[in-house]
Amino acid sequence: MSPAASIARIYRGTPPNLAKLARCLQAGELVAVPTETVYGLAANALDAKACRKIFMAKGRPVEDPLIVHIHSLTQLFEVAKPNDAALRLAREFWPGPLTMVLPKKNCVPGIVSAGLSTVAVRMPAHPLFRRLLQRVGVPLAAPSANQFGYVSPTTAEHVRTGLGKKIRHILDGGPCAIGVESTIVDLRKPRSPRLLRPGAITREQVEAVLGLKVRSGRTPSAPPKSAQVAPGLMAQHYSPRTPVTLRSRLSLKMAARGTAKDAWVFQAKPRGELDGNIFWFDLHGKIEGVARRLFSTLRALDAGKFKRLHVELAPGEGLATAINDRLRRAAAKK
Repeated sequence: MSPAASIARIYRGTPPNLAKLARCLQAGELVAVPTETVYGLAANALDAKACRKIFMAKGRPVEDPLIVHIHSLTQLFEVAKPNDAALRLAREFWPGPLTMVLPKKNCVPGIVSAGLSTVAVRMPAHPLFRRLLQRVGVPLAAPSANQFGYVSPTTAEHVRTGLGKKIRHILDGGPCAIGVESTIVDLRKPRSPRLLRPGAITREQVEAVLGLKVRSGRTPSAPPKSAQVAPGLMAQHYSPRTPVTLRSRLSLKMAARGTAKDAWVFQAKPRGELDGNIFWFDLHGKIEGVARRLFSTLRALDAGKFKRLHVELAPGEGLATAINDRLRRAAAKK
């Protein structure tokens, strides 16, 4: 990026802007894009040189593969070798926040798959991103549009704050509707599916479609010493710069015993007299609202000069599992 273009431009989703951004992607440039999960940093998934720019902009290790985003089932067959289990899940959950790991076709560069013979694929549901995918005409590789390891972005401004001096184009699709990254299921062995990363599509939903027990993926390691089969598997990830301490439950009494230099983050707004270091993810603690505001809240508090963030875990299962997965990785920061 030239010194003259010191900050990325944010584009509204007008037809002329989509046409311009499609040409940029076809020419090997990077474009930050909205999805229903988090914002992604996109490049032509079939162009190794373009995809390498993603790793450079993010500071991302090449051992961490990229998710390939497609517009149609036809493109799935172009980049991967889907089995019956994958097609059943695709019919049920696509477009949507589900990523599947499958054997890849030779057209997918090794830089996308961390040198492995597999590829992570999903069909996003965000209407603006789908219009861009259709206009570009090729699959797009897109990890989260942030510095590697930091809290994921859920608005265009988050992207510009983090990567604005390293990329040129950001497509604004508004705040992300879900707020946590996609569910990842490993289907290399279709009779033994594995859940690698929880998300809005739950283990129970996948099991109901497949009629099979879905096992958990292997325990992540950080830093990675070998290629990962899918992104988001490292023990430390989604981390604010401020240290995070997790609590199964929080109370105002607990916060009162602490220091004003610490922030106390509840799932729902607590009842009682609230000090200036008391925060919450969702007014009523609704799990969808917590997920939607999880990363934006962590980002805002990270800018608040607090010494430590004490964060309450989400109760229950389903989407709460995905929220707590992100919080545990955020708290793993050394």
